[in-house]
Amino acid sequence: MTIISRLFIALLCLCATTTLSAQEKHSLDLEHIYNPGADAAADLAAIQQQAAAAKKHILVQVGGNWCIWCKRFYKFTEEDSTLKSLLNNNFIVYHLNYSKENKNLPILQKLGYPQRFGFPVIVILDAKGNRLHTQDTGLLESADSYDQKKIAMLLKQWGPDALNPAYYTNQ
Repeated sequence: MTIISRLFIALLCLCATTTLSAQEKHSLDLEHIYNPGADAAADLAAIQQQAAAAKKHILVQVGGNWCIWCKRFYKFTEEDSTLKSLLNNNFIVYHLNYSKENKNLPILQKLGYPQRFGFPVIVILDAKGNRLHTQDTGLLESADSYDQKKIAMLLKQWGPDALNPAYYTNQ
């Protein structure tokens, strides 16, 4: 085998390893999005402090690891760079578990019973924990996935900057 052939094979192996590593880095754990054992009340209290410090709202995605549409929403928003950016810039995201192990009913009561819309359901809170909006994610679906434009509009309309009074002084 010539040196060029060996170098070419080595380069192919390196490219294959790099591609595999990149794929591994981007794979999402869709089986453990929600934590049934979490103390959601304590988590949300801590998130409120983070949101206040960062001047962000809180996006609560209610669902469970059993829910295919919950997994699809998570995957869709994690893999779309526009949506990921809107989420990171405007929200602290929390995945509130609803499963037979832990339904978190006291928290859902405080949030206005969002489970009435099915799962996943999105609840937008301000940094003080006040509910601003509840979103039926069925309205964000498109075939067997989600509609990027509808989700982006939701995130823009309910981000902290959308509630800036300065935008509405001349109306």
